[in-house]
Amino acid sequence: MPKRLLILLAIVMLVAIAVVQTRHESRQLFAALQARQAERDALNTEWGKLLLEEATWSQHRRVEAMARARLGMNTPDTANIRILRVNAESIP
Repeated sequence: MPKRLLILLAIVMLVAIAVVQTRHESRQLFAALQARQAERDALNTEWGKLLLEEATWSQHRRVEAMARARLGMNTPDTANIRILRVNAESIP
């Protein structure tokens, strides 16, 4: 009888150690998951800010104002505008 009891006790101890090990790994993985989710949220916030900044920088009014101020570009007078007509047959 004591031999069976020792075997049963050893099995119970092994199972208990396995449970503790599994719970420890589960906690570590959950902590890693939370860190990745926080990183994802921060990156999504930064992405939204970048999209807003891009929209601001690419507004037509701003581009036109920069072209006029920095490059000295202006809309040409009607006398300086030429219209070219191209036949579809002449395009290779």
